[in-house]
Amino acid sequence: MTTARPGSAVLRPDVLGRRRRADRARQVAEVIRRQIDRGDFPQGHLPDERELGAEFGMSRNTIREALELLRGEGLIERVPGLGTRVSTEKYAHPLDHLRGLAETMRPYGGITNEVRTAGPIRPPRSVADRLRLPAGSPVIYLERLRRLDGLPLSVDLTYLVPEIGEQLIAHDLRNRDVFGLIEQICGQPLGTAEVTLEAVNADAHSAAMLGLPLGGAMLVAERFTRLADGSPVDLEFLRFRGDRMTMNTVLHRPAREDRR
Repeated sequence: MTTARPGSAVLRPDVLGRRRRADRARQVAEVIRRQIDRGDFPQGHLPDERELGAEFGMSRNTIREALELLRGEGLIERVPGLGTRVSTEKYAHPLDHLRGLAETMRPYGGITNEVRTAGPIRPPRSVADRLRLPAGSPVIYLERLRRLDGLPLSVDLTYLVPEIGEQLIAHDLRNRDVFGLIEQICGQPLGTAEVTLEAVNADAHSAAMLGLPLGGAMLVAERFTRLADGSPVDLEFLRFRGDRMTMNTVLHRPAREDRR
């Protein structure tokens, strides 16, 4: 007989068993998802259910449930007679160095830019403040749809300080990252960038541009970049396809006196 504390729910053994299997399936799915991200499966073929069950020490029902989770995310497809294979390639975007998208994606292919908007605008006060500009000062606004070998990958909304942005948009940006151009214009390297990441569901406009279903997963980044001398140079809002991009970095444990 099962006894519960006052106010707590009592789970029947069959419900508890299903919950535990669901937990185990998620555990398996998380590991396989990372293997897919790293490209661990030769030619994109996953081992069969029997092999996966032996590797994870799980029942075939649990393995099937895990694979169904991944199939629902669009990561794999299960083809009768052919087994299970990766359906979409993911691209790793390291966060440990300040690089443009073309520099970062070079191992995977070439980046091209569709410049949708480029010119001066009056920015919101919050943008002007971040760029250390007086209220009412113009900035250069640049909006690009960025493709990797033809695949829509990100939409970049960039606000640039005017003395740099005016020179930058005079260049042909279709096949160039802006970071290299900024360094060329300023005669000094970029220094640091503050990056904030969050996951959101794609709105209708973003979904149409990126080839995502409405409500599909997007990674949204805010990146505020300074030159080596500390001067603000640009503020960007970047929308990446969540089904194609993974962000990774290496973290270091701080010294004991800094853990406050």
